[in-house]
Amino acid sequence: MTQTLSILFLALVLDRLVGDPDWLWRRVAHPVVLFGRAIGAMDRLFNGKRLSAQTRRFNGAAGIAVLLVASVFLGFVLHRLLAPLGLPGAAVEVVVVAVFLAQKSLHDHVRAVSAGLKEGGLEGGRQAVSMIVGRDPATLDEPAVCRAGIESLAENFSDGVVAPALWYALFGLPGLFAYKMLNTADSMIGHKNVKYLDFGWASARLDDLANWPAARLSILFIAAGAWLAKGRAAARAAIGTALRDAGLHRSPNSGWPEAAMAGAVGIGLAGPRIYGGARVDEPMMNAAGRTVATAADIDLSLRIFSAACAVLAAGVLLATIAAALF
Repeated sequence: MTQTLSILFLALVLDRLVGDPDWLWRRVAHPVVLFGRAIGAMDRLFNGKRLSAQTRRFNGAAGIAVLLVASVFLGFVLHRLLAPLGLPGAAVEVVVVAVFLAQKSLHDHVRAVSAGLKEGGLEGGRQAVSMIVGRDPATLDEPAVCRAGIESLAENFSDGVVAPALWYALFGLPGLFAYKMLNTADSMIGHKNVKYLDFGWASARLDDLANWPAARLSILFIAAGAWLAKGRAAARAAIGTALRDAGLHRSPNSGWPEAAMAGAVGIGLAGPRIYGGARVDEPMMNAAGRTVATAADIDLSLRIFSAACAVLAAGVLLATIAAALF
């Protein structure tokens, strides 16, 4: 356990400093891309239009089960290959874990939304936010662009940082690989449309289950980050808003970090929005907060996010020391 936590701490630091270098992933395929190719092959082979809904649901469940077993096996084999190498093997594992974290890349993408608004106006903001959200950017005014960026930051803090860190801490590389396979599958085939309603059902439900603990843990880190970035009142507002409004979100998990960030920043998030031409009507979380979000709110959310990531790393370091002592 001590070695696992030590590797996780170093991976969090490495990811925060280096992130995902574009020059590297332009030359070789990112592991998540490889996971996506496997999921895409499963989709093409076993999600035929002529199949019955029952058959598609069975195929989707069996397919994701096979991919999860394969990812667990891959993680187990890789760890067994690295473990006998001592420090060099541990260093390689640090890099592998860092690859599956998203602190710097998430920060950079959301910071680009703020920069786009400041430098290119509404069109600059729309272009930047279209890289990280699924809603139609042409329907967004400036406050909606800001809300979209902040919502993406909060949601992905949970499933792109806290969740992979948690599953690695609990189960090592097998747990990390399985989580990322499942999370990638949910993003590709977990949609509630005609094509994937049945085929992606198992992936979507399993992803909800896998993200359940991280989503709730994330509000504590966001609250701690809010305390460091803005003060104790912001931390209380983060926790209080999450406990009150998380259930207003259509997702059983995304509402927790988004509501916490809404309370910390002092703005309303979620509410009605458009995905693929279809309007999604949801209540506003922290409806008593400001309705007009600005680029300054994005900047504040980024400071809270950075502080939350630092608290997470510090918590892992303290757990490492405790494990070594006791």
